[in-house]
Amino acid sequence: MKKAFVLLFTITLIGILAACNSSSNSSSSSTETPKTETKAAVEDKDTLTIVWLPNESGADLRDARDEIGAEIEKVTGKKVNHQTTTDYLIAIETIANGNADLGFFGAQGYIEANNRNNSVQPLVVPSGASGTLEDAVYYSWLAVNKGNEDQYINGSDYSIDNIAGQRFSFVSNSSTSGFKVPSAAIVSHFNEMDEYKDLDAEDLLEGGSNNFFSEVLYGGSHQGTLVNLLTDRADVVSICDACVNNYIELISGEENRAGSVYRILDDASEPFNTFPGREFALISVTPVLNAPIVVNQDNVSAELIEQILTALTSEDMANNEKVFVPRDSEIKGLFSKSADEQFVKVEDSWFDPIRELSSK
Repeated sequence: MKKAFVLLFTITLIGILAACNSSSNSSSSSTETPKTETKAAVEDKDTLTIVWLPNESGADLRDARDEIGAEIEKVTGKKVNHQTTTDYLIAIETIANGNADLGFFGAQGYIEANNRNNSVQPLVVPSGASGTLEDAVYYSWLAVNKGNEDQYINGSDYSIDNIAGQRFSFVSNSSTSGFKVPSAAIVSHFNEMDEYKDLDAEDLLEGGSNNFFSEVLYGGSHQGTLVNLLTDRADVVSICDACVNNYIELISGEENRAGSVYRILDDASEPFNTFPGREFALISVTPVLNAPIVVNQDNVSAELIEQILTALTSEDMANNEKVFVPRDSEIKGLFSKSADEQFVKVEDSWFDPIRELSSK
């Protein structure tokens, strides 16, 4: 991707984050409040069900899921049940139709659930190293197998010009970093060329001789998408750093920079246990808004929501090394801890930059 576009995209996103954070800090009245009218059954709820996307449903993240559940149980006195999934759409529908009370989704998954049912609202997102919303981002990568990255160099910079006509794997069209953000970046880049001035995200959904990509695959999870690359089913894939960090190590370059090379760990768990030592390189990196824990307000009373917020934003949660894992730890967790990372309260409007990608 051209330097100018990446720089502009990054500056714009950081500016929006700062503005949103400033707004939320300056006026608590702007934050959406949970519904106060609830059914009697909601008040008597004994069990809270949390639904997880495929990326966070693996056995290697069971301890992290359980620790989040344990903190919620401690504060609310309710039992927590974890519902893992193998499909984005099933997870989204589960929270939207009330078969789950809470869920952990990417920004796009949350927006789709909210579109289905406005009672689905965000509670918290993991912060950045500052402990605030200002740097609450992770990264969407376009990656290729090691040895193929030279095809994507234009002069001294990496470029995505040559991804046209390649075999490409997304995660799911409901994935933020595995479809929504990278597809918007691809369209924006190629719209500058006369040949592709009418290209839009719909043109990226399917492959074929008359389409932008020769073939399009969907991995179903970021792990499954990376497997599509490692097994040579795809030439280029879109994945996120946070979703595969437990299985890889940086061996050259800087973290989250085009040109960096990563290696599958020798002791990586499934589905990477059959690919120890395999390497891949990044050709494009784009920042993405962090993913929220959400609640279905039709299922959970306002009082209980406040208790859940207390649990999620507590010091105990922020200091739980199975949830926010120190960089030098061997524990496989959901989030990395380098400084002051913690869960911070968030409102629906914070995700408007992702919504706006659909309108462009």
